[in-house]
Amino acid sequence: MRSSFALNFCKLLIRLKFPHIHQISTKDFAQWLLNSPKTQPLVIDARSQAEFEVSHLKAAVHIDPIAPDLQALSEVVKNTPIVVYCSIGYRSATIAQQLQQAGFTCVFNLSGGLFQWSNEGRLMFQNEKVTQCIHPYNAMWGKLLKDGKLTQSRRGAER
Repeated sequence: MRSSFALNFCKLLIRLKFPHIHQISTKDFAQWLLNSPKTQPLVIDARSQAEFEVSHLKAAVHIDPIAPDLQALSEVVKNTPIVVYCSIGYRSATIAQQLQQAGFTCVFNLSGGLFQWSNEGRLMFQNEKVTQCIHPYNAMWGKLLKDGKLTQSRRGAER
């Protein structure tokens, strides 16, 4: 329960810091991916490579949140729907803002990020196989994950 309150508080702070970034809920995004007649979005993971390797969303493209190479998206049409995510939504909101500044017009930030996605029991992948593992980012932020969502790296950080 505490992790849910804390995650919701973080989501509020992110919305306040990035008021011009469109947020999409995990529920709406999951629905979009499953059976929407809308064009499927380009999904961008804005976490570190180490986090991405533990788990990510299916078909996600990794972009380094510290030094994003937006030039890698030069072939992407500017009105392509793009959904960016990270652990809770801050790094992805930063990347979403940069994408908007680069001229992309249909950019969304996944509200609650992969932590909320994982806490809701939604599918994540590692090497194209379903996994329940998720990188906690660090010991403090990892506390936003529900019990039972611990990874080896989080258990090790708490010892």
